[in-house]
Order: sequence, then C-alpha cells, then structure tokens
Amino acid sequence: MAKKPYVPPEQNLLGQFIDAMVILVLVCASLFAPFYYGLAGAGKTALEFADKSFAGMAQTPLMQGIWEKLGFTAETAQPLIASRFDYTFSISAFLLTALVVIAYFGFVIRYSDKEYRDVIAERFDDK
Repeated sequence: MAKKPYVPPEQNLLGQFIDAMVILVLVCASLFAPFYYGLAGAGKTALEFADKSFAGMAQTPLMQGIWEKLGFTAETAQPLIASRFDYTFSISAFLLTALVVIAYFGFVIRYSDKEYRDVIAERFDDK
C-alpha cells in the first residue's frame, strides 16, 4: 500500500497576522526585559575630579572645543566625562549563558535532524 504524500496544513491570513504579532511582541519583550529588571545599563562608575575644568578632567584643547560647540561648559560636561561603563563580568554568569545557548542549539539540531529524517523517509522510502 502506497503512502499518501505529506501535505502541510495551510494557514489563513488572519493566522499569519496573529503569528507575526505574537513574534513581534515576544521580540520586543525580550529586548525590553533586561532594562525592566535592571540587568542592563547599570554597570557605570563615576570618576571624581579635583579640578572641574576641562584640563583637570584630562580633556585636550580639541576636546574642549568640541564640548563647547555642543553647548557644554566644564560644569555641565563633567557628569558625562566622569561617567564610565564598568566592563567587569561574572565568569559563572558567562559560563551559564554559554551552557544555555549550547544546549538550545543542540536541541534545535537534534530535533531538526529527526524531523528531516522523518520527511525524507516518508517521501523517498518507497522509491
């Protein structure tokens, strides 16, 4: 007895629209979540300058000219110049993230391989 060929289900336009909106909401939520939970952008340190002039903040005359063209004085530019990102990271958090990513891709490859073999077997086993 010959197997029937596989015919994938068709999705209507409303279903495609709903799927696209769900994916869009999930992407936006995943991008916003680290900021909402305070996991991103919090790693800043502030330098303290004894001299609040441009020279005291290690700004060259060229840098000072650019600050002034942008409308800043030494006092108003000081918080921006003193703010530094903290680039330290936790090795345990890095390893956990790497483990999650590797496990996810391992799952995707294993599941895709199984699906691929099922479709090939269904399509070409009787030929």
